Amino acid sequence: MKTIGLLGGMSWESTVSYYQIINRIVKQRLGGLHSAKCLLYSVDFAEIEVCQAEGRWDDAAAILVEAARSLERGGADFLLICTNTMHKVAPEVAAGVGIPLLHLAEVTADALLRQGIAKAALLGTRYTMEEDFYCGVLRRRGIEVLIPEVQDRAMINDVIFQELCLGRIEDASRRKLLSVIDGLRERGAQGVVLGCTEIGLLVPPQDGDFPLLDTTVLHATAAAEMALAR
Repeated sequence: MKTIGLLGGMSWESTVSYYQIINRIVKQRLGGLHSAKCLLYSVDFAEIEVCQAEGRWDDAAAILVEAARSLERGGADFLLICTNTMHKVAPEVAAGVGIPLLHLAEVTADALLRQGIAKAALLGTRYTMEEDFYCGVLRRRGIEVLIPEVQDRAMINDVIFQELCLGRIEDASRRKLLSVIDGLRERGAQGVVLGCTEIGLLVPPQDGDFPLLDTTVLHATAAAEMALAR
């Protein structure tokens, strides 16, 4: 079994889900008392969020590169950045270490294509929805990407940072997100990517009657499979 390196804490609420999913899959596959071999470097998300808000992405990248190197020195065989938004600096992280980085957007594209989804809606932070570092990966794989209207993007971003990252799960916010999803479906979306690792805590995939892809589940599952691959 390979050792998984987790760059987490962004937020720690969703990093908990990564740890649970990975270990559940390993236990299911191997049985008995088996659990995953993994290392976790959990950053101080407050420092990262300030870098995001001030546009200091180079500083955020430096924090994650140093954390990634710590995981590599500790014996990790490959890495995950346990957040969608910080894949903006995935190229810097990948270049800063000598072990593979399992890219979340590539994992998501694989899942969309397996389900035959050619037009997908994307929900996430405003960085993820509006910039090319994530949408671009999907588009290069032949997937058309729809994002919410401006006011809905602002609402979703606020829910993520002011509620979900603080452990708050509000029914009113769930209803708002489900309404946005209905609107995206009317615009032709064949499925919705829950492109923030916390959104699945608010809108579990079973809440929808058409495909809702939880990127936390997809990424953690891919990590477990990579760790178990011979």
